Formats: sequence, C-alpha cells, structure tokens
Amino acid sequence: MKYSINNEKTVYNGFFKVLEAQVTYDKINESGTIEATRICLERGDSVAVLIYEKDTDSFLFTIQFRYPSAKRNHPWMLELVAGSVEEGENPMDCAQREIEEEIGYETNELELITTYFPSPGGCSEQIHLYYTEVNSSQKRLQGGGAISEKEDIELVKIKKADLKKHLKEGTFNNSISLIGIQWYLLNRVDIK
Repeated sequence: MKYSINNEKTVYNGFFKVLEAQVTYDKINESGTIEATRICLERGDSVAVLIYEKDTDSFLFTIQFRYPSAKRNHPWMLELVAGSVEEGENPMDCAQREIEEEIGYETNELELITTYFPSPGGCSEQIHLYYTEVNSSQKRLQGGGAISEKEDIELVKIKKADLKKHLKEGTFNNSISLIGIQWYLLNRVDIK
C-alpha cells in the first residue's frame, strides 16, 4: 500500500506546531486512492517513567496542574514522571533528566516498556515509556519541576498494595499512567 504527503505547510507555530497537508493513500479493501486535507499537531516526542521505590514498596507519581485537562474539570493530573524530548536529545537521557527535575531522584537503570502513539489521528507525538526501580536514598535533589517552565510538581507515593484499587477506582485517567501500571500488573507481580 502506498501513500504520499504533499504541500505540507505550517499553519500555526507556537508552543506546539500545527501542520496541514494534502495526503493521498491507497484504500485498504478495494482499488483506488483517497485524497484529503489533514491536520497534524507536531508536538515532538515525549518520555514517561513508571518508578517503583523498593524500600518503601511504593510507586512514585507526580501531581501538577494541566490546562487541557482543566477544561474537562480535571485540573490536577496524577501521572508518571514525564516530559518532552528536546531536539537532539536521546529519549533515555530525557527520562533521567525528567526524574531528577520532577521528583529529585537519580537513576541509571531504565527499561523500555514500549514506544507508542497516544493519538495518531491528530498528533505525531510518540511516547517512550520506561520502567525503573529506585530506593529512597536515591532522592538527592529537590525536584518539583523546572522553574523556567513554571512547573509546580508534587511527588505522590502510592503503596504497591493499593495500586490495583486506585486503578479500579479510576484514579488514573491518562494514557501514560494506565499503560505503565497495566504493564506492571501483567508482567512484574501478581497483585490481588
């Protein structure tokens, strides 16, 4: 199957970039092609990290204000440590930087869970989702987010024994947290 992207142009260039293009692509189940105008939110790639603190038997999450979710009455989002990959930056290096910046922990061991598209119908972003284990002694920095980015991030610890209960109650409502937690429950431990 073939496709082409033509006449791509930037229609907005602010914190995010919005592109518009003419696309042509083969039909899946019959002969012929489809021609259409499509819009793409060009956000760049991001990372997220599910962090388990072994000595406290807890998972480490962040809570911070999120304007887009506030529009849907969820202003403070409980989520994994996460952030945007800077131009030329390796996703794993970005993940380690975000862990230090947001919650103050240092870690060298990261396991890639998956790389996925959270909303491929409108956004080109890929999320590189990692897993790591730490001890409380690895918290060597203040955390709380980057002042230059006007972040105000709080560390939240959730006991491993309570994780499934929080998942069932709908405490987590974002893809990075849901995918990370479900991966853990399916691959790492039997939590009743």
